[in-house]
Amino acid sequence: MKPTVILKLASPRGFCAGVDRAIQIVELALAKFGAPVYVRHEIVHNRFVVQSLEAKGAVFVDELTEVPEDRPVIFSAHGVPKAVPAEAERRQMLFVDATCPLVSKVHREAERHHETGRRLVLIGHAGHPEVIGTMGQLPDGAVLLVETMADVAALSLPAGQPLAYITQTTLSVDETADILAALKARFPQIEGPRREDICYATTNRQAAVKSMAAGVDAMLVIGAPNSSNSIRLVEVARRAGCTNAFLVQRAQDIDWARLRDVRAVGITAGASAPEVLVEEVVAAFNERYDVRLEAVDTVREDVKFKIPRILEI
Repeated sequence: MKPTVILKLASPRGFCAGVDRAIQIVELALAKFGAPVYVRHEIVHNRFVVQSLEAKGAVFVDELTEVPEDRPVIFSAHGVPKAVPAEAERRQMLFVDATCPLVSKVHREAERHHETGRRLVLIGHAGHPEVIGTMGQLPDGAVLLVETMADVAALSLPAGQPLAYITQTTLSVDETADILAALKARFPQIEGPRREDICYATTNRQAAVKSMAAGVDAMLVIGAPNSSNSIRLVEVARRAGCTNAFLVQRAQDIDWARLRDVRAVGITAGASAPEVLVEEVVAAFNERYDVRLEAVDTVREDVKFKIPRILEI
């Protein structure tokens, strides 16, 4: 006889509008231009998605030098430094920018503050493609990156230097609030964005996890290890009281020993993880448990972004 487990499915979970748009862009480019279509870096941080697009004719590369000049190239949802489209234009390449519009909003904010003479402080994770792309909108040295409150304390800036801050869109809402409080305490005159930089999808998915954490024995976050928003969901679950929270890419990655004697398990998915992977995980539980499914709805999402005009058929 199978043990009983309650699976609480977070809603919202999985794809956000920016990820959905980026994948559509690759699929529409393949339909319009034929295979192969090249993509600079992973279109989104999920191997299942990348491999699915590769099977349709997408070729993922690290740099523009790997792209034949007669084939289209797509820039990933995370955004790219200005030097990348500039190089594509110099080589007269056909390119499509799949940068999430909410990341592009941060880019425009950075440019606006730079034009008014402000030094930029970016709250984000070093080496993340979004951070590289955002810092690459401005000249070297124009943007200072801080990852922790200790980094804020270590900032050395000239007295009277006009400042503004921007943030990566996929950060922990709570941790960012702490860093921001420290930043404002040190630099009371610092300017901020007109609207929060952390995107709606990141905020909503973290809020859903917080609402579930105290009521489950374990939390599974479906997502990639290089997905910032997915890793943040694990951290949020732990901070909210579910210490047995962990990341899995696929059902095959589940460490069932960690789920011994659990009665309730929360399941969510990062913004770049497709729903088919959630279904796969639920099916794996069904093989081992007598499953009762519960939906935990926190907010409805109806955001949609336009597709670039070049792909309109």
